[in-house]
Amino acid sequence: MAATIAAVLIRRSTSSPYRRLLLPIFSHLQRPAPQPTSPWIPPHHRFFSSDATADPDRKLPPLDPKQLWHELSTAEPATGSSRLPKATWDDVVALTRGFAKDPAMADQALALYIPASAFPTYARHFRHFLPPRLSLESAERLLSLPAEDAHALLLQAFTEYCVNNHADELRQNKSVMAAADLTAPHTWYPFARAMRRRVVYHCGPTNSGKTHNALARFSTAKSGVYCSPLRLLAMEVFDKVNALGVYCTLRTGQEIKEVPFANHVTCTIEMLSTEELYEVAVVDEIQMMADPTRGYAWTRAVLGLKADEIHLCGDPSVLKIVRKVCADTGDDLEVHQYERFKPLVVEAKSLLGDLKNVRAGDCIVAFSRREIFEVKLAIEKFTKHKCCVIYGALPPETRRQQAKLFNEQDNEYDVLVASDAVGMGLNLNIRRVVFYSLSKYNGDRMVPVAASQVKQIAGRAGRRGSVYPDGLTTTFLLDDLEYLIECLQQPFEEAKKIGLFPCFEQVEMFASQFPDFTFTDLLDKFRDNCRIDKTYFMCQQDSIKKVANMLERVQGLSLKDRYNFCFAPVNIRDPKAMYHLLRFATHYSQSRRVSIAMGMPKGSATNDTELLDLETKHQVLSMYLWLSHHFEEDNFPHAQKAEEMAVNIADLLGKSLAKASWKPESRQQTRQRREENEESDNNVENMSDDDAKSVSEVGYERLRSLPKKNSRKRHDRPSQHSSSLNLVA
Repeated sequence: MAATIAAVLIRRSTSSPYRRLLLPIFSHLQRPAPQPTSPWIPPHHRFFSSDATADPDRKLPPLDPKQLWHELSTAEPATGSSRLPKATWDDVVALTRGFAKDPAMADQALALYIPASAFPTYARHFRHFLPPRLSLESAERLLSLPAEDAHALLLQAFTEYCVNNHADELRQNKSVMAAADLTAPHTWYPFARAMRRRVVYHCGPTNSGKTHNALARFSTAKSGVYCSPLRLLAMEVFDKVNALGVYCTLRTGQEIKEVPFANHVTCTIEMLSTEELYEVAVVDEIQMMADPTRGYAWTRAVLGLKADEIHLCGDPSVLKIVRKVCADTGDDLEVHQYERFKPLVVEAKSLLGDLKNVRAGDCIVAFSRREIFEVKLAIEKFTKHKCCVIYGALPPETRRQQAKLFNEQDNEYDVLVASDAVGMGLNLNIRRVVFYSLSKYNGDRMVPVAASQVKQIAGRAGRRGSVYPDGLTTTFLLDDLEYLIECLQQPFEEAKKIGLFPCFEQVEMFASQFPDFTFTDLLDKFRDNCRIDKTYFMCQQDSIKKVANMLERVQGLSLKDRYNFCFAPVNIRDPKAMYHLLRFATHYSQSRRVSIAMGMPKGSATNDTELLDLETKHQVLSMYLWLSHHFEEDNFPHAQKAEEMAVNIADLLGKSLAKASWKPESRQQTRQRREENEESDNNVENMSDDDAKSVSEVGYERLRSLPKKNSRKRHDRPSQHSSSLNLVA
């Protein structure tokens, strides 16, 4: 009896402090009491207060999704005093707003045939539908859940709401999204799925021998293909394999060299044929599967290669995803782990901001063209060293020539000044990698260089079998040294998704539903309506859309023609290069034989403006060669002449770099020159000023130590020390 009285007193006390006071007093009185035969249970109604409102420590029963939807679908919208309390109402609205902004929910809504672009609209309608029909008890249960669980619960109610209130719209969306379905991409390659392939993942850092071992297997196979991220690397492997006596063909976008009786092929990754059968395939730099722009090419290779053995070479960042892909494809996966032949050593003493501390065998890495030439000029002026130069805008032939010059020991060129282009594709005899800065311009603002990129570049120091087998790295500024050490200590960041992009046949099928759309609008519509698995993402298409916009006013191009022209290798921030692409497309659309219409320079460059002009001319010739391999030969009849001109200009660029002693153009000078080019090339009238600014050419005032600004944040994070990192004085 006493226990019953205590329970009544506790229930009647509406204040939780009184409950905490009464519970200890009556706890010794608690004992089992007979249960009433028919206890009265209050109905689930917003007017009845629940004990949960008075006891925040009480655990609410779970909310059933079916029960929630039944309540919402049968209840009338509440008005006036029957509405939820204002605080609860506001919390529910905030929860539904978070639901509308949750990318995971937008992805799940694709299964309902709701495009990603339309999901916020449907979610807004649901937000207006939900609160007036939600009971107080259900609202409290919903708000008691973590945001992720609450969103998952709302998703089921949202699904029922859309099916019952927007059925006609969903049916219309279904036919559109079915044509833009990118789910289960492994099923796109039925011949590869009919094989049980052996996939070998050579996993390790740079200078660990992983690619060497994969190429050794490639060379001994009866037939094989090597897929490279760069023309430069494809050309290097092509020369090496043929020198071993293995007949090998070269296929890149700009160059095809057929070798008689060859059963082996080296190619750039985009030029890979998934129709041919090979015994062994090698895919280099497999971590590029997660690249936001080009990742689709590596994904296509892994899914579509018809080879008995596939050797993947790269760091461990995509290993987990490759495991999942192999589980989907039914292939056998082997993982071979590698370590550097010798650890990478960080010198505790930087160059202290003085280029006079540069030594033979050093590679100074800068992240802008302007800085590269400033550093080269300073080193050659204040020291006895001579510098080779490598950066992305140079042709592969010129980069190979500069690398060869630096690697040879019997000349005066003993220092290399380079951009991040040295991160892959070149075998260099580097003693020490020195980062001139650890911040770069990302097209919008200055940001710290990513840790994965720092590792890739620093790992180029030291090479087995060279005169510098031990790898050293440091920074130009002492302030940057701490960030360098932190980057090298970090484990490889695991990729969450890999890239996909629709092939032409998929775009063509989708376009049949929108015959009046421009190609740009078609791409936007495809992206908005495509369904894609959680393992994949749709690769960025900014450069494709820029070209597509420019070509909209060119009449007479078929959909396939536009698709091919949009993938041409053009620098979209160079007005001259864009003008020539527009001219090529216009002549092609008029069924005219496309001419080069560009003369050869008289000699090597004598200033930076002429050097930039040589770079642009080579890019235009490279683009012409690429188009000649992707269209009928009759339309681009001057491919041989373009190839000869490209070789000559690459040679002139090499000679120009050897004697370059001028200051690079300032940002203002480059802007003025580009404005003059825009005025003279008035055919490219649709391009904005921003499009005409090439980050890699204009340069900028470097923020001297951007990573230093974040040092306090880094100190707050626990560091993970790598066993391969050594600090020496």
